Amino acid sequence: MDALTNMDDLKAKMLEEITKLEHELRNELPKEILKARAHGDLRENAEFHAAKERQRYVDSRLSKLKFRLAELSMVDLSKISHDKVGLGSRVLVLDVKKNEEISYKLVASEESDVAKGLISTSSPIGKGLLGKKVGDEVTIAIPGGQRTLEVLELKTIHDDIE
Repeated sequence: MDALTNMDDLKAKMLEEITKLEHELRNELPKEILKARAHGDLRENAEFHAAKERQRYVDSRLSKLKFRLAELSMVDLSKISHDKVGLGSRVLVLDVKKNEEISYKLVASEESDVAKGLISTSSPIGKGLLGKKVGDEVTIAIPGGQRTLEVLELKTIHDDIE
């Protein structure tokens, strides 16, 4: 599957979640709040507080999703380098200290799954690798200390499209 399809799939998933959350915010939660209010004293009404808490969460999540969707829609492939690590790049690195090769794909934060080698461009390793070329070595501060990685191979988003 190419990078454009992945990006389109991500946007479609985000739009689907936005639609569900908007329905919940506009239709289901107002009914739950009205039902809970009918039970009386709001200070000790757990159903009311739970519904209001969910309403705040849904509203916050919607704002975040809409912002990220707008950001993703503005990704300009022509500005992503053909020979440096960037969004959508597949990179094989050597952990210099462990003498271990590791493969990563740099993705948007919503797609990240470290177990599958999908790391966010905003993660410490993702940020450290951005802009690097084959042969570059980078030392990255991670929660467990520092990690020195050497870029061995690179396939950019453009290689996936071609």
